[in-house]
Amino acid sequence: MRTSRIRTTALAAVTAALALGLTACGGADGDSKAAGGNNAAGTAQSRSASDGDGKGAAEQIESKSTTVGAQQCRGDELLVTAVHRFAGQQGDHLLVTASNEGTKPCWITSYPAVKLGDDARVLPHSKKDNPGGDKRITLRPGGKVYSAVNLFDYGSRHQTAQSLAIALRGADGHQNPYYSVVMKGEKQRFSWNEADVLNWSTEKPYDF
Repeated sequence: MRTSRIRTTALAAVTAALALGLTACGGADGDSKAAGGNNAAGTAQSRSASDGDGKGAAEQIESKSTTVGAQQCRGDELLVTAVHRFAGQQGDHLLVTASNEGTKPCWITSYPAVKLGDDARVLPHSKKDNPGGDKRITLRPGGKVYSAVNLFDYGSRHQTAQSLAIALRGADGHQNPYYSVVMKGEKQRFSWNEADVLNWSTEKPYDF
């Protein structure tokens, strides 16, 4: 009887141990599968983010490629006009607009070299101008930039004209050939004792 009880007890213990072992193995397999699923999801997210970054970079490169290799604007590619604004008032100036009439982007820099009427002297750069005139502004076809000729009329011994000519400047400040500017507006005649010029800008100066 004692031998039978011992054998029965031993078999029960072995069976319980085997059951516990199988349960532990099953749990380990479950955790491994879950971790594998999380890793797969993380990998998919990483690939998705990588693909997204790749597309963004490609779009940026494509956007920049339209202006890469642009040459300096030439006078015969630009339509340059001038409008006399605030005539006889404080802030009297000529608003100069240059638009790219060509088929390719081109760049412009600094401020225009300007001669008023029959005066052969080239106007100086305004000392009150904002910095940044050494930067290149790329003009796409149809794009526009602006400058202004500030007119200071003291009422006597002034000069009078209704025409002007401008020349573009290179990156080294060298003046290119002069071109006549098309005057627009009602009051095309202007007077000045002194005058100076602003840098090219994508925004209109004195746009009150």
